[in-house]
Amino acid sequence: MTDTGPAAHSAPASPPGSGPRPDAARGPLFIPEEQTAALVDEELALEAARAAFAAMVEGAVFPSLAVHGSDPRNRFTLKPSASATHAGVKIGTYWPDNPKLGLPRHHSTLLLFDQRIGRIAAVLELGTANAHRTAAADALAVDLLAPSGAATLAVFGTGHQAGYEARAVARVRPIDEILIVGRDNGRAGLLAATLTVEGHTARVAGAEEACASADVIVTATTTRAEDPPLFEAGWIRPGTHLSCMGADAPGKRELPPALFARARVFCDLAEQARRMGESQHAPEDTVLTPLGEVLTQRAQGRTDDRDITVFDSSGIGLQDLYLALALLKKMDICL
Repeated sequence: MTDTGPAAHSAPASPPGSGPRPDAARGPLFIPEEQTAALVDEELALEAARAAFAAMVEGAVFPSLAVHGSDPRNRFTLKPSASATHAGVKIGTYWPDNPKLGLPRHHSTLLLFDQRIGRIAAVLELGTANAHRTAAADALAVDLLAPSGAATLAVFGTGHQAGYEARAVARVRPIDEILIVGRDNGRAGLLAATLTVEGHTARVAGAEEACASADVIVTATTTRAEDPPLFEAGWIRPGTHLSCMGADAPGKRELPPALFARARVFCDLAEQARRMGESQHAPEDTVLTPLGEVLTQRAQGRTDDRDITVFDSSGIGLQDLYLALALLKKMDICL
């Protein structure tokens, strides 16, 4: 496997997209976590998300498959994708005991195919990039659906992903206060302190207070259907936008089911959302509007200041593909 360290890109840059094409005889390129993490940022991830959600409207999008390792707690998802010119598959893993080894619970690896010969052209490690990618889908939904003057953000969750969500939302709305809600007040306080050091105004809050105050609510937890809901449906104010980022497998649930009767629901991929997203718990007659249709003005987003809008994010492989291609373009690698 051909490694691509910094020395491999010391030559003068070619025009974007016209750089060297890997030689199939040399095997696939390998682009490690350290390199992709250094290149990705919120803006690149958001622009890749916009491109992916727009492209979804025009072509087929493949649903994800959620499976587990020999230990059922160790889960991974396969997210295949294809655009007009490229194809690939992301493998996203969740190993809950990894922190005991000093490793994050989540990691992602993307395989890009050489469509001339059907072999792997590149392997990209995308742990940090995937965190940006997930948050970018949230930011896009907030940008399209949340009140334009949204100033208070509530984040339910204190894990690795929660901080990325807060930062991404704060880029697309004039957020002046971030409320962190978690089962562990110590972890919630640590996240609030980290965001404060970064220049945000953040503090720990209880669930009911956060719902009463927030213009935007983001849920980024591992909560399951057998667990108590994160909050009561009646706590949500008219006009609130909610981005539900945690439900990405059968049996997971973050919202109180009663909220669906009060909300307009948007999603990344309806078929997948009903099978493994938050909408697996919604009534059968719930209308799911793809976010890509709002982006491309084929469907309406928020139509009233009192609308409660929900974005059900179960995760689409096409977004991973577009992010990987954006990273390769930044490295001046053409596949």
